[in-house]
Amino acid sequence: MATRQHRLSEFNGGPPPPDLPLQLLCEDHNGTYVLPYPCQWHDTVWRNCVSNEPIEAAVVGWREKPLRTRSVT
Repeated sequence: MATRQHRLSEFNGGPPPPDLPLQLLCEDHNGTYVLPYPCQWHDTVWRNCVSNEPIEAAVVGWREKPLRTRSVT
């Protein structure tokens, strides 16, 4: 299992770019976890990009969501 500091080092802190799909690192009493859906910072609130619902988790970091690529053989 990754340590908290190692996990945090993989994510950005500070102000996120607005209206851009991002991957969020959240934290609760059990530890850190990555939300399984893209989110965006909009009007001072984190929101799920699909449902537009506000995120109620404690967000401790963000990063650009890695693009999934398919290899063609």
